Amino acid sequence: MSNFFTHKFRGKSPIKIAFMVLFGILAIVGFAALFGYIIMSLWNWLMPDIFGLTTLTYWQAVGVFALAKILFGGGGFGKENKSSKKSKCEHKRTHKNDFSKWKHYDEFWKTEGNQAYEVFVSQKEGIVESEKEGEE
Repeated sequence: MSNFFTHKFRGKSPIKIAFMVLFGILAIVGFAALFGYIIMSLWNWLMPDIFGLTTLTYWQAVGVFALAKILFGGGGFGKENKSSKKSKCEHKRTHKNDFSKWKHYDEFWKTEGNQAYEVFVSQKEGIVESEKEGEE
């Protein structure tokens, strides 16, 4: 994890780093306040009319939001183990190699593209026609 921070903040002044941390904290607080207000507004708009429940205050809505996060999870954060991370990295490496052959695509299309496509379409149409004849 320390490698992440040294890479991410390389070449940045301490003032910029402090500003980024402060902005992050303010953004988290702002989003929490916004979610609390949204939950309060939706609850007070829907729940009393539909289910006959009482209205919520702002802090009760923030509490409901926190309780939902605890009960239903935090959006998938922290649930990966190291073995799944390794397999994802290996998966990315193997798929990265799969795309290396696409560097020849333009050259292929210029030399054989249309002709090869016509052969492919005629084969497909022949298969479709033979399947239709088999159904009848």
